[in-house]
Amino acid sequence: MSHAIKLHEITKSYDGFTAVERFSLEVARGTVFGLLGPNGAGKTTLIKILTTLMRPTLGDAFVEGHSVLTAGKEVRRLIGVVPQENNLDRYLTARENLTLHARLHGMRPASYNPRIDELLEMTGLASRGNDFPDTFSGGMQRRLVVARALVHEPRVLFLDEPTTGLDPQSRRALWDYIRGLRHKMTVFLTTHYMDEADALCDRIMIMDHGECLADGTAAQLKDAYSRAHTYQVEFKRDAERYEGVLAGLSFVKGVEREGAVFQITLADEESIKPLMDHLGGADIRRICLKEPSLEDVFIALTGERVRE
Repeated sequence: MSHAIKLHEITKSYDGFTAVERFSLEVARGTVFGLLGPNGAGKTTLIKILTTLMRPTLGDAFVEGHSVLTAGKEVRRLIGVVPQENNLDRYLTARENLTLHARLHGMRPASYNPRIDELLEMTGLASRGNDFPDTFSGGMQRRLVVARALVHEPRVLFLDEPTTGLDPQSRRALWDYIRGLRHKMTVFLTTHYMDEADALCDRIMIMDHGECLADGTAAQLKDAYSRAHTYQVEFKRDAERYEGVLAGLSFVKGVEREGAVFQITLADEESIKPLMDHLGGADIRRICLKEPSLEDVFIALTGERVRE
């Protein structure tokens, strides 16, 4: 079996509202998979189903071949979960939080004590093992939550928006740690940070309203949904005059301006020559094809409207 996660036509309905409908997915072992979508897209519903916190209305899901419907206990044994919130026990020290998790998974002291030492060292918390989580920064607490999820050496790790609220240094440190898990286990990641998905994920799926909109590597998604005829042009002077010139050109389909920098969308690739003929070259500081970002793809697929 090459797939660590498999969802087969999952449907979840709540009092007449369908959050996910006939959703299918397969995630290969040893990969970092990213699930992206706006609020209400169905991401949390799928994670709750996969981690046995919620039963689907129809369909079934499998983690390492075990059904979430009929083998929930085995699924829970195989997974680690990092939820959105830092749900550490504030009345236990960092080491005690990890020890409690290990004992809940039936581990013996001879197995879990060396494992806890290793994880505290790997997450940079070795000197704080006897301190309480309330004395930690947000980034340190987040690293401890990740360490807790890894104590029992899960085969599949679920990360639900793991870096929300972290400072850039803490985010980067957690990124490095997640990269180190690649190939050792399967990682299922949800995030609202497009740069995070771009940097970490071997494969990305964008979903909305419970359905898959796009699926592939970050590069494949950006190539498929890029605006291939959009250029950035910066003028040395006379930006106002050139704004009027651009507005009168039939092959210019869109213009966005920020100071002296224009983002110009053309009708086709042949339009670049007549554009340059109209603009000339003397007042142009630079011109370049606009490279798409994963955020551009996300907005193109899910729209610009703010979700509740």
